[in-house]
Amino acid sequence: APAPGSSRVSRIKVAQVTRVPAAEAPPAPGVCPPSGVRLTNDDGDAAMGLRVVGLRLENCGKRDYALDGYPQLELLDDDLAPVHGVRIFHGSSGISTGSGFDDPARPLVLKPGQSAVSGLMWRNLTEFGTAVNVPYVRVRAKEGAAPVTVTPHLDLGTTGKLAVRAWAREAS
Repeated sequence: APAPGSSRVSRIKVAQVTRVPAAEAPPAPGVCPPSGVRLTNDDGDAAMGLRVVGLRLENCGKRDYALDGYPQLELLDDDLAPVHGVRIFHGSSGISTGSGFDDPARPLVLKPGQSAVSGLMWRNLTEFGTAVNVPYVRVRAKEGAAPVTVTPHLDLGTTGKLAVRAWAREAS
């Protein structure tokens, strides 16, 4: 018999499990990895076929962290193998306008405690061909940075296009 005030739920079904290599897993909340930067993704936003997932890079270390450009991306399938046939564009590539994705890349230095944001954008259109789903994205904040594998579950449809926004200082 359930204890007073306890839940009546007696069974749970796991609908989906994601796994990433331990060395590439995003850190737990409140944990700063040895690199001194914490890279995470948000849950995304979707409206009328337009999808956007935000990337956030926080300097949780003790030294300044310089960025200049775009995050480096590798799209991965369910088995963590590279996904081919998707073009990654710097800027919106006409996917949508007015989103900040076409703002030029500018050098920036994150002081400890500061953050930068980027994002991924695509249209989930399904026309001719096979729809592409990308459960994992291996992200490097910049050339030579340690990879972090995030799980945004991109439903790219059949467009074969993914836009990435340049790093920009997070508005405080």
